Amino acid sequence: MSLPPEKASELKQLIHQQLSKMDVHGRIREILAETIREELAPDQQHLSTEDLIKALRRRGIIDDVMKELNFVTDSVEQELPSSPKQPICFDRQSTLKKSDGTRMADSTTMLSISDPIHMVLIKTDIFGETTLVASYFLEWRSVLGSENGVTSLTVELMGVGTESKVSVGILNIKLEMYPPLNQTLSQEVVNTQLALERQKTAEKERLFLVYAKQWWREYLQIRPSHNSRLVKIFAQDENGINRPVCSYVKPLRAGRLLDTPRQAARFVNVLGYERAPVIGGGGKQEQWCTLLAFLCRNKGDCEDHANLLCSLLLGYGLEAFVCVGTKAKGVPHAWVMTCGTDGTITFWESLTGHRYIHKPASPDEPPVAEQPKPLYPYRTIGCVFNHQMFLGNCQPSDAVETCVFDLNDESKWKPMSEEAIKSVCAPGATTSLPPFPPLCASTIDASVTSNEIEMQLRLLVSEHRKDLGLTTVWEDQLSYLLSPALASYEFERTTSISAGNEEFQDAIRRAVPDGHTFKGFPIHFVYRNARRAFATCLRSPFCEEIICCRGDQVRLAVRVRVFTYPESACAVWIMFACKYRSVL
Repeated sequence: MSLPPEKASELKQLIHQQLSKMDVHGRIREILAETIREELAPDQQHLSTEDLIKALRRRGIIDDVMKELNFVTDSVEQELPSSPKQPICFDRQSTLKKSDGTRMADSTTMLSISDPIHMVLIKTDIFGETTLVASYFLEWRSVLGSENGVTSLTVELMGVGTESKVSVGILNIKLEMYPPLNQTLSQEVVNTQLALERQKTAEKERLFLVYAKQWWREYLQIRPSHNSRLVKIFAQDENGINRPVCSYVKPLRAGRLLDTPRQAARFVNVLGYERAPVIGGGGKQEQWCTLLAFLCRNKGDCEDHANLLCSLLLGYGLEAFVCVGTKAKGVPHAWVMTCGTDGTITFWESLTGHRYIHKPASPDEPPVAEQPKPLYPYRTIGCVFNHQMFLGNCQPSDAVETCVFDLNDESKWKPMSEEAIKSVCAPGATTSLPPFPPLCASTIDASVTSNEIEMQLRLLVSEHRKDLGLTTVWEDQLSYLLSPALASYEFERTTSISAGNEEFQDAIRRAVPDGHTFKGFPIHFVYRNARRAFATCLRSPFCEEIICCRGDQVRLAVRVRVFTYPESACAVWIMFACKYRSVL
């Protein structure tokens, strides 16, 4: 469980005061001495942590401390204390507060907390590749009506995507309220509350569906050709459930893990790209992942990347939208758009981190000079949306290069009712989706991982050259000189600013003697599998030429630099280099 720094400090102070007040340290010392004297065998003088905890629990000290701590639910928006990297994640927004003798939030208050517990099951193979196995939303409030605040549940986990109707296993769950509630509710009260919520949610979703159908009919009446535009109002999640697309986006703050919108774009870019698997032919499988499932497996389709990037940009206070349309050859695609206060429209490609400024071309007026082709890869656009708005493109042409993004002009963009969207997508509007989880700091040690991959690559290169009958001599100093170039490449990917190349080139000129030739090949990956990276490098004729270099006084170098991002995502830069005496 993670807490904001100010809450963690407040919690530490509260616990310290309570421990001092109850003289817990003194009591622990007494029990420690007593346990060593009475409970351990004469020849066993080592006291383990487990022995101490058991002794404290038998004497009721842990229960006494927990009863004096006050857990108060706060309804304002906070950082979530969940950890998306764990297979099972608790997504309830809760906080610990210091109060003057008040009790823990009572059972009635807790019954009103409708957020489910989102559990995600991930399979990781020996190569570190992850697969999403199951995604389940657990209704936890049955424990409020159980005796002693303890209940056991058995849930059936279903597969995802095309296997959403196939069982993958049974999960036995034990739920316990701790500290115990002073007063439990009857199971009938709990069941009645849950039934009322389901009924209310179903009615909201029914009314929104009726409204969406009416909106679509009106949209088609504007122009019959609108029927072929990519206007996506609903999308299936990993469980095959249709949800309004606006529910996949919410403002998301990265705390201190990401400093700028461009750094956020780089983070989303280094998350792996993988299309939803398809059984048989028939084109692309429909699957938009919930944010937690996307972060847990660290890879997803273009829609998943666009939804996450849009959420992060909204968190930075930008007016951001997800765009749904096509790119070259009519391939469906999703990207992000931001609208500046000065009217500047910027496209963000979530799969590459690239940014493009949109300057619409007028289809009516003949250009004085032939207009340059747009740099962005997008061809058509059908709709844009975020957590509050949904707008369908009703301009005569859906071509991006001629599109005008004046979203307030209803003759160009047909809006959906913001109230209708709010009824099913606002926080607390539905019981089916919990709040977004916070991003988690990386658990990867960049220096250690860089060194490990570099050592593995050296071994792979040496073995490869040995098979070719070549000897391998590594030059550590030359390898070290490659570091600034790798840092410069990553800085340029993040900021679109090139820096540091002059120093790198000067250092290489000094390191390579007269009459010698230097060759270098940088390459970028978003995974940490050295053998897979080496196989990819060998497919490049430039890199193979360096690795298999023949000549006089051949010296080889390789440098690896891992740049870490939240959720243990990383950018891995590798540079192979060689220098040798030129022989005519």
